[in-house]
Amino acid sequence: MVTLQHIERARKTIGGMVHATPLLFSDSISAMVGKRVYLKLENLQKTGSFKMRGASYKISRLGSSVGKKGVIAVSAGNHAQGVALAATSHRIPASIVMPVHAPLSKQLATKGYGGKVILRGESFGEAEECARELGKEGFTMIHPYDDEDIIAGQGTIGLEIIEALPEVDGIIVPIGGGGCISGISMAVKERKPHVQVIGVEAAAAPSAFLSRREGKIVSVKPTPSIADGIAMKSVGQITFPIIQQYVDEVVTVEEDQIAAAILTLMERRRIVAEGAGATPLAALLRGEVNTTGSNWVLVICGGNIDVNLIDRIIGRGLAKTGRIARIAINLRDIPGSFAGLCQVIASRRANILHIYHDRTSAEVPVGSSKVVIELETAGFDHIQETFRALRERNYEVETEPTCPVA
Repeated sequence: MVTLQHIERARKTIGGMVHATPLLFSDSISAMVGKRVYLKLENLQKTGSFKMRGASYKISRLGSSVGKKGVIAVSAGNHAQGVALAATSHRIPASIVMPVHAPLSKQLATKGYGGKVILRGESFGEAEECARELGKEGFTMIHPYDDEDIIAGQGTIGLEIIEALPEVDGIIVPIGGGGCISGISMAVKERKPHVQVIGVEAAAAPSAFLSRREGKIVSVKPTPSIADGIAMKSVGQITFPIIQQYVDEVVTVEEDQIAAAILTLMERRRIVAEGAGATPLAALLRGEVNTTGSNWVLVICGGNIDVNLIDRIIGRGLAKTGRIARIAINLRDIPGSFAGLCQVIASRRANILHIYHDRTSAEVPVGSSKVVIELETAGFDHIQETFRALRERNYEVETEPTCPVA
C-alpha cells in the first residue's frame, strides 16, 4: 500500500533529480473566478511534465533488480520522456514503445533524453500489449500510473503545495490513469484532511468519472482529445481505491473548454500548457466545481503540447470565448459593394482576419458573390453588435456552422 511515509521517502530520494516547481499566484485568473488561484507549474518540470517525479523514484528503487536489457515503458509522450531521462541519469538502457502515430516531436524528444523508441500498434492499447510482450524478454516494465512507487513519486507534488501554501483550501488535479491525483490526494489529505481535492478529466475519456459513479472500475473507449495525456481507457487497479478514499469529486470538461483554458493561460500568464495541463482551469472556469474556501491550486501537469496543434487549439479557444466569428453574406457583384460591407464592419471596430469570395457555387445567385468573412472580436456582445449593424443596413447575415453565435 502507498502511504504518506512512502511519499515522504520519495521526496528525499528524488530531491536532487527533479525541480521543486513554482507555485504562482495569478491575479487575472483569480479575478475571473472570485477565488485566490495559484498555479502549480509542473510544465516547468524536467521533461516538461510531472512524470519525471514518478519515473525517477521508480528507477532509483530498482537497483540491481533491473532486467538485463534495461527498462521498458509504453507511452505516447510524457511518461516516455520521464522514463528515458530518469533511466539515462542512472545509466540504465530505456526502450519506449509508442503507437505508430505518436507525434514526431515526442518521438524526437524521447530519443533526445536517451531512450530507444519502438513504434508498435495503432493505439495505446496495442502499444501496451507489445511492451508487455517485450517485457518478458529481459526488460523491467515501468507502468505509467498503476505502480506504488510511481504514485509515491507523483505525490511529492502534494507535499510541495501544502508547504508552499499552508492555507490552501482546495486543489484541482487532472486524471488520466490516476497516478498523479492518487499521490497528491493522499499526501494532502493525510496532512490536511480538510483540503478539497477535485479531479478533472476530458469528457472524451471519462473512466474515472464513471468508475466513481458506479463504484467499480469502468473502461471506456476514448475519443480523440486535445488532452491526449489523460485520454486513458481506464483508471488503474491500484489508483482507483485511492481516488475513492481521498478525492472529493471528479468532473469532466469538453474539448472547447480545454481549448479556451489553454488560450487563457497563454494570454493571461504567458504559460504554455498541454491539453491535460489546462483541464483544471477549464473545470474552474466552467463554474460548476464546488469550490468552498478562498485559496485554490490548479496543477498544470505538463506543457508538452505539439506545436503543430497550437494554431488549431488557439482557434478553438478564440471561438469558444467569442473572439472569432465567421459569417457569410451574399453581395451584389458590383464595384463598391464589398467596400461598403467593410465600412460597416470597421465602424464597429471588428477586425477582418480572412476573406473568401465564391461566385461559382450553384447556391449563389447570378450577379452575386458569397463572401465568407472571419472576424476578430472582443466577445459575444461585440459579435452581436456587429451583426445588428450589418442587418440594419439590409445585409443578410448567415453564421457559419463553426461560428460561436447561432
